[in-house]
Amino acid sequence: MKKLIIVIFFLMGFMGFSPAKEKPLSKTLTIKQQKLIIISALTAKGDLIPLKKQLAAGLQAGLTVNEIKETLVHLYAYCGFPRSIRGLQTFMVVLDERKKQGIKENLGKQATPIHDDRSKFERGKSVLETLTGASQDGPKAGYAAFSPEIEIFLKEHLFADIFERDILSFADRELITVSVLSSIGGVEPMLNSHFGICLNLGITPEQLRQFITIIGNEIGRKDAEKANVVLTAIVNSKKQIPNK
Repeated sequence: MKKLIIVIFFLMGFMGFSPAKEKPLSKTLTIKQQKLIIISALTAKGDLIPLKKQLAAGLQAGLTVNEIKETLVHLYAYCGFPRSIRGLQTFMVVLDERKKQGIKENLGKQATPIHDDRSKFERGKSVLETLTGASQDGPKAGYAAFSPEIEIFLKEHLFADIFERDILSFADRELITVSVLSSIGGVEPMLNSHFGICLNLGITPEQLRQFITIIGNEIGRKDAEKANVVLTAIVNSKKQIPNK
């Protein structure tokens, strides 16, 4: 019997056949991440009618109430309080309608209290170092040197007060951020930086290309094309850096 099996495999190899190999599936964005992208971009655009539908779809996809609330709060740092508040107001309407239908929501976890004796500036600097993979101790340049106060606000509030809240992961927060930046336009340098942060956090180029596709399908073709130019440039620049 063993000899027969060997002969069969020999003939298969000779005739050009080989046992089928399972191809590894490429890693894609989760359904919840896809919904966060759409919700964030629509909120930044101020498109409240489709946003209402997508907020309900996000809940159906498994996002908790607190995850969506946190997303809408996170947005104000990148598209302003008016857009963020309008998003929250729209979400309140969605929740009220679902409550009348007898739907019980999953509230999800609350943010874990921060127990850290360092100043908020130092905590924010540490978070930014994790996000970028680069030291933040160098001399200030650009807008940070021109307007030191905004550098303080960014470190203490954005990267400490907001990013330290663990309702959302750093990766999810960055997907939310690039969703906003891709949608409002005119902020390509910031989009470039945050695409770089996405890659540093382990989000793959394939996942970011999927992100571009979502923006094109759900938000607008022109928004997707502009974002794709930025993404292509940064991915190509990463390829040119030799491995150490």
